[in-house]
Amino acid sequence: MISDDPLGFLSSWNDSAHFCLWGGVSCSERRDRVAVLDLNSRGLSGSISPHIGNLTFLKQLHLYNNTFRNSIPPEIGRLRRLQVLRLSNNSLSGEIPSSISGCSALADLDFGKNNLTGSIPPELGLLNELQFFNVDRNFLTGNIPSSFGNLTLIQEIRVSDNQIMGLSSLSIVLNLSHNHFNGGIPVEVENLKTLNSLDLSHNMLSNNIPSSLGKCGSLEFVRLQGNLLQGQIPSTLDLLKGIQLFDVSSNNLSGQIPRFFENMNFLQLLNLSYNKFEGEVPASGVLKNVSIISVIGNDKVCGGLAELNLPRCSFRQPKKKLSYKWKVVISTSSSVAFLVIVASCLSVLWMKRKGKRNIVSDDGSDIRVSYQSLHKATDGFSETNLLGAGSFGSVYKGVVDINGKDTTIAIKVFNLQRRGASKSFMAECEVLKNIRHRNLVRIVTVCSGVDYQGNDFKALIYEFVVNGSLENWLYATESVDDPPRSLNFRQRLNIVIHVASALDYIHNLCETPIVHCDLKPSNVLLDEDMVAHVGDFGLATFLQPSGTSSSSIGIKGTVGYAPPVSTQGDMYSYGILVLEMFTGRRPTDESFIGGLNLQKFVNNVLSEQQSTIREVLDPILFTELSLLRNSEEDVVSIFKIGVACSSDSPQERPSISEVLTKLNKLLA
Repeated sequence: MISDDPLGFLSSWNDSAHFCLWGGVSCSERRDRVAVLDLNSRGLSGSISPHIGNLTFLKQLHLYNNTFRNSIPPEIGRLRRLQVLRLSNNSLSGEIPSSISGCSALADLDFGKNNLTGSIPPELGLLNELQFFNVDRNFLTGNIPSSFGNLTLIQEIRVSDNQIMGLSSLSIVLNLSHNHFNGGIPVEVENLKTLNSLDLSHNMLSNNIPSSLGKCGSLEFVRLQGNLLQGQIPSTLDLLKGIQLFDVSSNNLSGQIPRFFENMNFLQLLNLSYNKFEGEVPASGVLKNVSIISVIGNDKVCGGLAELNLPRCSFRQPKKKLSYKWKVVISTSSSVAFLVIVASCLSVLWMKRKGKRNIVSDDGSDIRVSYQSLHKATDGFSETNLLGAGSFGSVYKGVVDINGKDTTIAIKVFNLQRRGASKSFMAECEVLKNIRHRNLVRIVTVCSGVDYQGNDFKALIYEFVVNGSLENWLYATESVDDPPRSLNFRQRLNIVIHVASALDYIHNLCETPIVHCDLKPSNVLLDEDMVAHVGDFGLATFLQPSGTSSSSIGIKGTVGYAPPVSTQGDMYSYGILVLEMFTGRRPTDESFIGGLNLQKFVNNVLSEQQSTIREVLDPILFTELSLLRNSEEDVVSIFKIGVACSSDSPQERPSISEVLTKLNKLLA
């Protein structure tokens, strides 16, 4: 492992060296200069040395899947022959250097899965040879530069799981999903004549689908689900004969379902679920296959294939005028018959829905689960599969078949005998159906039915997060089944940034602000890359424009973390969580007596000049911090943030946006 000056040894290489390094193997037979440096997945750490800029004959640089940190050296811009630059899956921070525009031959640029901040430099639009650009899973903000419209060779741009807010005319494969785009889809999309795949899912796009989309004749995959789009599907989309997937689920689209979908012979999925469509569902052509179309969640559609279980369509015909007497007789009889039919239909629908509940997943597939399948997946909700228990129920691990693949899931089963459990289930469903963010736990589907005893059964099915809760990492036991594990300083800093990013999203970037109301370590889960995901929205509340909450479920929150219901209340909980992570002490620690609490405990040390920060720091971090430069100053800054956020006065607490800015500076 190279820790102090990774790649610094390269500065001594002679440009006329007659060998190359590919995967760490010297090749002395090559007569050309060093062209390829491949050090991926070698466990390398530290910073990338600025001496990398001396390797002017490099054509490919592969440093992905390591743990490099700090910023990307701007000296990389000297590598004018460089064609491939892959730095993904590291811990790089800071901004993308604009000097990379100097790599004029660059065709493949991959910075995905890092901690990069700031915006995408417009100078990158000068990379005329660029074909692939990936900055997925970072913390970038701002717009995609308009200069990217000049990248005529671009084939794929990936910026998902960031905070990108603007669009421009781009590529063959355009994936801008899970960001914060708002406004309408630009009509200039018609200029993307070779666009093959368009993914704008899970943003905040509104207005109509532009009719100009129909001019993108090469389109095969259209994913617009999880937005706020409205109006009708434009008739010009009839021109897209090669469409294989068209997903506009979970929007506000209305009008009738166009019949031209029947003639799209390559269509494999048409997902129109959870909109406001009405009228007859087409059932000819390719739509004779019931597995292709999904229209659940549209209350005013009718007809279609029998397997869709939709009501028959009724078409009014002109009738002869009747006398007043006959009008009364017919009206009365019809009303009675109508009520009988409605009651029967409701009874049938109720019986059907008790056993199974459907929802559409992020990838557009129709996921169906029942009590029976969940019972089997968890071995009868056995204790061996129990992950944890909370106020309103328990969480189990299970394996179910989703789209032909065994998938591990987390199943939150509500104890409906508990007062407030049913409201908690509805609250969590209401919140989670409209929010998507890389630092929130992803919901897969829901189940509302009956168990084998005929009792009501309600459960939420989440994506399984492999590294469990932050609680278990902070207070891990030392048993055989649960070996000791701990978080280093860098991991803790990243986690508090991830949680802050999630709060910034629900407080400031959702159409209606959301207050979590129960932020604590047990509700923060860590994935395989130690990325934090905030979960458990069972007590969450929507805030009205007046700042008041729209609902209430008794006393909100957990003792030690519970504040009043407001975004500033979440800030209090966040401050306590930050202090807990770096002190290693719970807010309910037995040592806090006589009016002392976690916030005052840390604040007292910060205020006393004779005190040392080690008096409050988690002892696990002592050794590590003694080896890190500026570590004590960083810890002091973090403690000050935690103290400020957990101030007794809501007016003195900073906003989550301010906190996020300060924390990101510590990564540089």
